[in-house]
Amino acid sequence: MTREDPQYFIQGIIDKDRRMLSKAITLVESRLASHQALAQEIVDGILPYTGNAVRLGITGVPGVGKSTFIESFGMTLVEKGHRLAVLAVDPSSRRSGGSVMADKTRMEKLSTHPFAFIRPSPSGGSLGGVARKTRETMLICEAAGFDVILVETVGVGQSEISVASMVDFFLVLMLAGAGDEIQGIKKGVLEIADALAINKADQDNIENAKRAQKEYETALGLLAPVSPTWRPPVLTCSAKECTGLDEIWQVVLDHREKMTATGELAEKRRRQALDWMWALVEEGLKDRLHHHPEIKTRLPVLIQNVQAGTLSPTAAASEILGCLNGQPPETA
Repeated sequence: MTREDPQYFIQGIIDKDRRMLSKAITLVESRLASHQALAQEIVDGILPYTGNAVRLGITGVPGVGKSTFIESFGMTLVEKGHRLAVLAVDPSSRRSGGSVMADKTRMEKLSTHPFAFIRPSPSGGSLGGVARKTRETMLICEAAGFDVILVETVGVGQSEISVASMVDFFLVLMLAGAGDEIQGIKKGVLEIADALAINKADQDNIENAKRAQKEYETALGLLAPVSPTWRPPVLTCSAKECTGLDEIWQVVLDHREKMTATGELAEKRRRQALDWMWALVEEGLKDRLHHHPEIKTRLPVLIQNVQAGTLSPTAAASEILGCLNGQPPETA
């Protein structure tokens, strides 16, 4: 087998070869057409070896201590014998392409543990592209024998929705004693959360955490549950003192057991796969649109006319789509 042979990579991944794992992920992240074609064959080839891992998404409010939590929670898991891959979705960093150095600096123990693997998804300035690369990286890690995949949101806003759409369980880290907690909750995040965990519940902050726990439980009670099987619990923990982490993991396992028993987990993954397919179709159409020679020629004129108010956005959009369909452009 040669390095251009997808089976070369597939076998290496299945054999848990870390060097091959990293090279395959690099191919997935590459923008070169030849690399993308090879990466697609690799991902297709490893599919039979995927699907058995716990897919866990995590986000948190600013200052919540997310990296410390992931370090402590991750160490709890690897010490139980789990093999953990930590992936980061970071649409915010165009220049650095992610935060791998910062992640590995903040997670000193976890990053050097033989059962752990930490990898950021480079931003490339596009959340859709990040999500696609993260999904494929997640599958490669599963095929390499990692049985827990933790996907972290580094950015804010839409990245939370994106991560929730690719995991089985979505955990939101919150703070207590940081002002009006309820006003700080984003309803959209609450709606996709499978559990809330109030971090830094230690020392003088324990009572504050308990009060916040009651408030968050009340807030969650006002929302209609996404699943008839599961109502998101609110937990407290201290990543610094490593308390409450076993309880959080048990909640993740309880959720998985219940959702598997009702068939909701399998249905959720089927739905996510279809959503991923359509997202890739949309991404491909946008790419074709921006590289279409007629559209590239016409677009500056169309933009100028729309901004000047001499052409409606509807008419401009129709002309752009008409170029994709091979229709001659309107004369202007």
